[in-house]
Amino acid sequence: MEAIVRADGRQLRLVEGQEFEMNRVAGEPGDTVDLEVMMVLDGANVTVGTPLVSGASVKARITQHGRAPKLVFMKYKNKVRYRRKFGHRQHVTRLVVESISKG
Repeated sequence: MEAIVRADGRQLRLVEGQEFEMNRVAGEPGDTVDLEVMMVLDGANVTVGTPLVSGASVKARITQHGRAPKLVFMKYKNKVRYRRKFGHRQHVTRLVVESISKG
């Protein structure tokens, strides 16, 4: 069984046991998180929500908190010797899908 969920302003296609990352989620490692289900795929049966599937749920367990790889940016102005380098590391949470139910 698969599900399309809405998390972080993105849509993710998830299956049971899949590990994925999203922006930082409140909670400690070991806590469970419920995700908003937009579509459930069960073989040939497809249930589409308007916009969410009522009664369906995806439960994911937080495994760890961390930071994503650094993104490096540059500013440059021609002919005035202006250069500026700066970077950013986003806080992320790694989760594992424990169960998907149609409801």
